[in-house]
Amino acid sequence: MQRPLTDAFVRSVKPPASGRLEISDMRCAGLALRITPNGVKSWAFRFRDRTTGRPGRATIGQYPAVGLTAARASADAMRRDVANGINPAARKQQDRATAGAKAFGALAERYLIEHARRHKRSSQGDERNLRKHVLPRWQNRPYASIKRGDVIELVEGLVTAGKPTLANRVQSLVSTVFTFAVDAGLVEFNPCHRLRKRGVENVGRRVLSDAEIRLFWNGIVEPNRRVGLGLRLALLTGARIGEIAGLDTAELEHLANASRAAWIIPGTRTKNKKDHLIPLCPLARETVLELLAQSGPKSGGYLFPTHSRRRMGPMRGDSLAEAMEGFGRRLHGSDDAIKTWHADPPSPHDLRRTVGTRLAELRSPKEIRDRCLNHAAGDVGSIHYNLHDYADEKREALNRWALALGAIVGDPAGAAVVPIATARKRVRR
Repeated sequence: MQRPLTDAFVRSVKPPASGRLEISDMRCAGLALRITPNGVKSWAFRFRDRTTGRPGRATIGQYPAVGLTAARASADAMRRDVANGINPAARKQQDRATAGAKAFGALAERYLIEHARRHKRSSQGDERNLRKHVLPRWQNRPYASIKRGDVIELVEGLVTAGKPTLANRVQSLVSTVFTFAVDAGLVEFNPCHRLRKRGVENVGRRVLSDAEIRLFWNGIVEPNRRVGLGLRLALLTGARIGEIAGLDTAELEHLANASRAAWIIPGTRTKNKKDHLIPLCPLARETVLELLAQSGPKSGGYLFPTHSRRRMGPMRGDSLAEAMEGFGRRLHGSDDAIKTWHADPPSPHDLRRTVGTRLAELRSPKEIRDRCLNHAAGDVGSIHYNLHDYADEKREALNRWALALGAIVGDPAGAAVVPIATARKRVRR
């Protein structure tokens, strides 16, 4: 049966009593409307393969999900394929077979394997943000179909959730993934090109008060003491949380000697790619010794081994961050420290900022504070001519901070307890 199809006709045509009714569109060569006795309507394109000369049929989709205008557009595209010697039915089968490789999830995996893990120290962060914030929405979606508006929708969801900084990080990550795809010849255009950052970031200023430090120190070791000790170590040393999580016993030196105990983080694990010496104050040394006592033969030499069944090695930094978030959620009561904690929940990075701030309060020179935190020096003299490692100066500064910290929390490690004001006076002398 043939006739010029219209929207009204397609909408109102009755199903056959038996068999399948097929109506060819006289206004679009090859397009046919197929109707089953149950009233299911679908579109198909009939053609003759130019290579074999055999007739063929390619499905287009069901009505009304695919309307008459869209069906004609698809038929026109298939007719052009046939004119170019392409079998549209075979092409659809091939597209279905390779659909997984063209999904964003496959692109993200290629990015992690071929770029992030080879060239970026933040590869774990990239993987975490992809799996947590991007793949749940785009895992099976063809990456070529992702447009600028899709990126904006994804990012705005994070901004609306009160996570502007994370929104900007995710946007940058998506842009990097698509830049990788452009370089690999997978797509022609990056949908994030010249897309402005949508999150308004605030410069981090969160520093824990004395009351919050006491609250943190006494409560963070419950219910998981090992993880809690790791977060305590972050407050004692100012190390980055990823460096804490990956602590290998091979990086520890002279633990038997309290005056020489040290942790040397290799450049392969530091942000600035330089080895970083952290002198262990008595309180930090005692924390490390307790962690070592808890380590078993299955730890693989790591103080914080992963509990994952899918991989070996140390736990990831976000596990410690999640533990700190969980600590905040467990806090209940009307204490002022609990109120301020809930009003602005601190992160592990805020522990690092607290160390830097407290060292400044204790009158440690900026040069020494920067060395303690492993901030890269930018001046020519420091980069090329000053090769001093500042080990003694860093040990003195961190010992002063441990002394002050012990006074705040009640000195659980047994170091001499002195009031914070007295400690500051000693530093001034």
